[in-house]
Amino acid sequence: MKKAVVILSGGLDSTTCMGIARDKGYELYPITFDYGQRHKSEIENARQVAAHYGVQDRHKVISLGFLKDFGGSALTDESIDVPPAGESGPVDSDIPVTYVPGRNLLFLSIATSYAEVTGAEAIYIGVNAMDYSGYPDCRPEFIHKVEEVMALATRVGVEGGPLHIETPLIMWTKAEIIQEGLRLGVPYELTTSCYNGQAEACGECDSCRLRLKGFAEAGSSDPIPYKQK
Repeated sequence: MKKAVVILSGGLDSTTCMGIARDKGYELYPITFDYGQRHKSEIENARQVAAHYGVQDRHKVISLGFLKDFGGSALTDESIDVPPAGESGPVDSDIPVTYVPGRNLLFLSIATSYAEVTGAEAIYIGVNAMDYSGYPDCRPEFIHKVEEVMALATRVGVEGGPLHIETPLIMWTKAEIIQEGLRLGVPYELTTSCYNGQAEACGECDSCRLRLKGFAEAGSSDPIPYKQK
């Protein structure tokens, strides 16, 4: 059976990628990263999603705690507040303060290593360039360049073997993502998207508002609890 590494955060997008990869006939190899994020509770969600798909034995949780030591993001630095939806935060920039420097670049590098070892031919990542919040590492041009580097820097690439980055959600709206996930029976009740990482989603951060808006536009209701909607 063909194999795929899925970068699984425990959130809505990455879990939808799990459903899509399974639907495409891939044997799933999920990988999750603990980078000191304040919403660390999502790691347990990722474990539950992996168990739902019956691949908990192949699920890797990788520690990247140094990203918290570096700081520079509201998701890893407790001294920086997560701004409410529509606000980029205290830094005057088009890139919001919830951007984690180098995160997806690191994730894809490590996922590439896991893919080579397991013999996977695809890496799934739930980046999105439509409803995204201005992150530079969610753009198609970033993915294309990383794929070029993978071909040059790996044994499988040099030997002409297949290894591709799959980004099925990259040009979909959040509503389209949810509609596809509902069609595939993706377990959204096991996921979380809140940047604040509490037992109940805050309903106020960018990630929560995009998720709630997506469910509403998809004609469905979000199955997870919120402090406010």
